[in-house]
Amino acid sequence: MSYAPRLKEEFEKVVSKSLMDEFSYQNTMQVPRVVKIILSRGVGAAVADKKLVEQAVDELTLITGQKAVPTLSKKDVASFKLRKGMPIGAKVTLRGNKMFEFLDRLISIALPRVRDFHGIKPSGFDGRGNYTLGITEQIIFPEIDIDKVNKISGMDITFVTSAFTDNEAKSLLNLIGLPFKKK
Repeated sequence: MSYAPRLKEEFEKVVSKSLMDEFSYQNTMQVPRVVKIILSRGVGAAVADKKLVEQAVDELTLITGQKAVPTLSKKDVASFKLRKGMPIGAKVTLRGNKMFEFLDRLISIALPRVRDFHGIKPSGFDGRGNYTLGITEQIIFPEIDIDKVNKISGMDITFVTSAFTDNEAKSLLNLIGLPFKKK
């Protein structure tokens, strides 16, 4: 028997059945799924210090367990002293088992460590069933050693789903366990 993450098994057994009942899908293939999770982090001060991008890549790699890549600027911006092709951030895309493992750690360990946490905002949907969550401190993840962090910075986490509407995507993410704020 092969290994399957806890959230993946829960999705197949509980969440998909609940979504089929809620939206009356005819087929299990119509049930929306989380396709991928993208963690991205911009490093504004990277124009002056190139090592900040390397630190961002290392931290994202630690958090996700998958090698992050630096992102490059797409155009020149003279007022920011930015040239096309300069590294200005880092990102990593998670799919499959690593995605479910990261999602489980985010829900059960990292989000409860946020100061004054009352849930995540339900306003981060883009109209096509994708949700973006902003985190202000990378130190909420237990993989990050606080003593080795020289600058606290945030990141964006984007959940790309196969849902067609925001309502379907919100139900999916809610059933998986993302703690949305109550109105």
